Amino acid sequence: MVFSQQTEDFRSVKTYYNQHRSMLNQEFKKKFDKEKNNFVKVSIKNDFQLFMRKMDSIENVALIGALLKTKNLEDLQHFKGLKLNLNNLQDLPQTIDKNADYPGGINALRQEVANLFYSDGVYSEIRDVKTQIAFIVEKDGSISNVKAEGENFTLNRQAEIALYSVVERFSPSYINGIAVRSRFKLPLSLKFD
Repeated sequence: MVFSQQTEDFRSVKTYYNQHRSMLNQEFKKKFDKEKNNFVKVSIKNDFQLFMRKMDSIENVALIGALLKTKNLEDLQHFKGLKLNLNNLQDLPQTIDKNADYPGGINALRQEVANLFYSDGVYSEIRDVKTQIAFIVEKDGSISNVKAEGENFTLNRQAEIALYSVVERFSPSYINGIAVRSRFKLPLSLKFD
């Protein structure tokens, strides 16, 4: 059985806000369909779009909270496991049988990250901003230790949230026929008009 990539925290934030979007959509649609006056209909539509943009912003705040919690837990695991890893080092010959891969390939990953990316959460006075996202693909295909490095903090944070929000798991790397943890890098750029 393949489980989702998302942590429970990211999944519950997404589920909560998607349910509320659906309910609000239904209520606005009822109000819109009842209305006969076209000017009032335009006003209802504008109110709906404004409300959804605010909902996106509020969801982003919740996702930032999930990101901070996830990173703190990963840091704790790192410190906890640091002592164990030093005792378990082995000098085995390493032949990479297969590199880690995302279902559908790198372009599918880029597309999913783009779809999950909240660009309104990025503040920049520069037109073109870039970041490099590095992360670990675990033995089970999940990701951890996501770290975006670039000059724009808000772009880095949104890139990390988008990557942690990816639903599909990777297929892990294999060395000598055994699944192993591996590093993965993904460059990301954004253009503002």
